[in-house]
Amino acid sequence: MKEKKADIDRRDFIKMGAVGAAALAAGSTVLPVGSKNQRAWANPKNCNAKLIDRLLEVMENDLVPLTQKEVSKGNKVFGAAILKKSDLSIVVAATNNETENPLWHGEIHAIKQFWEIHREQRPEPKDCIFFATHEPCPLCLSAITWGGFDNFYYLFSHEDSRDSFNIGHDLKILKEVFKHDPGGYARENYYWKSYSLRRLIDECKDKTEESFRLRVNRLQKTYAELSKIYQQNKDDTDIPLK
Repeated sequence: MKEKKADIDRRDFIKMGAVGAAALAAGSTVLPVGSKNQRAWANPKNCNAKLIDRLLEVMENDLVPLTQKEVSKGNKVFGAAILKKSDLSIVVAATNNETENPLWHGEIHAIKQFWEIHREQRPEPKDCIFFATHEPCPLCLSAITWGGFDNFYYLFSHEDSRDSFNIGHDLKILKEVFKHDPGGYARENYYWKSYSLRRLIDECKDKTEESFRLRVNRLQKTYAELSKIYQQNKDDTDIPLK
């Protein structure tokens, strides 16, 4: 017997426990943020080549040029972009601007610019993909949460930031402030789910995987060079955590 949509929707709410039950009792027809169904779009199966290609393209063509401009001023190498889920078009691309304000990490700078867009032109955060060049630090993890995004993707890990780019504050803060070992935060939780672009590439095969890995290797070399420029200029700034 074919199930009615209303019954399926009702069970989806119930599966969420108290939060879902409260939403159902209030007459809501939209699953609460963080629900499995609401995030189904962002659960890539096998090789999501279109998404991987687009995120690498944004990094290569949009974020690298912005970062090249800013590292010479003493800003770090971290950047972020917000894209529409519907067509993968860019809403905002931004990079680190700590020389203006030590809180303007790449992710937060992107979120700031996103919410400065007029309400009528700005998409809902839940309708967007959040992409960070590097795994977000604790400050940016919180900002992504408060910004209303239900996902984020990143290319370089916290360990990459420390070992390849000589910027190790992320892991140190996680350990010193939150007592978490590397990778100790909840990568999937009520608010969002995170995705490592490298792990998504692992799902690809043969020439597709090889092509993506060549692009990642080029990006790693580019960001290593950018990090050297940052290291050379950072002492001329008054950024608290260099």
